[in-house]
Amino acid sequence: MKVKLLKFTQDPEKVCAIAGRLCYSFSGIDEISEKFTKEKIKELLDKIIASGHHSVLEHASFTFGVEGVSRALLAQLTRHRIASFSVQSQRYVKFKNGVEFVTPGTIKKDKNLLKKYEEFLKNTEKLYKEYLDAGIPAEDARYILPNASSTKIIITMNARELRHFFALRCCNRAQWEIREMACRMLNLVKQEASILFSDAGPDCLRNGCRESFPCGTPWK
Repeated sequence: MKVKLLKFTQDPEKVCAIAGRLCYSFSGIDEISEKFTKEKIKELLDKIIASGHHSVLEHASFTFGVEGVSRALLAQLTRHRIASFSVQSQRYVKFKNGVEFVTPGTIKKDKNLLKKYEEFLKNTEKLYKEYLDAGIPAEDARYILPNASSTKIIITMNARELRHFFALRCCNRAQWEIREMACRMLNLVKQEASILFSDAGPDCLRNGCRESFPCGTPWK
């Protein structure tokens, strides 16, 4: 899995702080901007985040490039509505040089099951190529490709939605693959906007676990 922060709003924390201050100020935007120091930005954003008035966090957005994740992950990811996704197409892309697959760690631990898994994927890939060589359109040949098929995604979310995404997907009870991706994304945005994401992560970090079947394990 490869996760990279491609682009984000310039000076995202200052932008959010200006938006938050503007709501309660007679001053113009330039004047508000000039008066802000790093300390004042942190003070205001801490208050905004603690109060739950997160709408101003929507003014900062972050775009990620993700590679080497499965179609199973994609199905979960697209449940997050307030986001933009661009995905490598199985309809138009012909994987004539080989189809990449994701292998769960639980299968890797069992050599016998891993061998069967790899044989199945190898046979699937072989049949997929036969279809393409026979003139079957890629959009139809793809029907035999499993959830394990690897894909590439561009993801854009604003800071408010990212905090919600991290609350759900960094949880120990989240599916392992999307959890790994979410944790990597969180580490990346913390490097660029530590105030916005200082307390970001699963709900248990702030409000206690809300899962019906809690894991009982402290989050790391």
